[in-house]
Amino acid sequence: MSTSHLRDPHALTEAEIERIEKLCLRVLYQAVVDFGFEAHDVFRQSTDDEKDVAEDITRELLDRIGGYQIEQRVFGNVDYRKARYVVLPEFLVRQALFVDSKAEKDAASATIQMSQTSMRIHQLRSGIIMEETGLLRPVSEFNGIQFLTTTMLAHYHYARANGVNNLFGVTMVAIPNGKLQDLYNPDANTTIWRAGRNAPTRGESFRVRIDFTRLRAVSAWRVQAVSYDPTTRRINFGWVD
Repeated sequence: MSTSHLRDPHALTEAEIERIEKLCLRVLYQAVVDFGFEAHDVFRQSTDDEKDVAEDITRELLDRIGGYQIEQRVFGNVDYRKARYVVLPEFLVRQALFVDSKAEKDAASATIQMSQTSMRIHQLRSGIIMEETGLLRPVSEFNGIQFLTTTMLAHYHYARANGVNNLFGVTMVAIPNGKLQDLYNPDANTTIWRAGRNAPTRGESFRVRIDFTRLRAVSAWRVQAVSYDPTTRRINFGWVD
């Protein structure tokens, strides 16, 4: 393969990173749409833990849609991780794709561990400014090769009733790369985060929740959603720009 159009991840502009992350979210979105009502059935019929079910669905739907895979093992604390090429008309770039699955009863936000983001977290908690740094780097390196870090979520909103899990919908989120810090979370007063469910007094690791409404307010396309209608056995969907 000629490397004349292979872009150095460090040289990408903010606008180019935005384009790449939007393209990748489109792929995840389409994978969920193509999976159809099957996700609802799997959630309802499985006896496994809800988080395990969500992980299995995410892996299967992404494996079905495929991509430009690179034969390089990627390490990280997420359910799905792949080294691959992202192909744009002007250039291509090596990417380390990290997708985590969340099965939660809260439809408005999702829990993020610091090992699942390359952003710095600026937020206020009880009037105190909190600053924590994500453990991923904006550009990851494996085997001496550099990859643009891209992190996304598949958030499964469900409720349990009469011994079965009912899946209401899936929200797909493109978490901004750390190089986009100033656009999405420049300070504690301008933030896309909510307080996470961790207790520092008990030595629990710092966590945050990404707020879907706040993220949509900055960039609407970064949060996409589908919902499930058990009456018609169809999914409701529509990409939002």
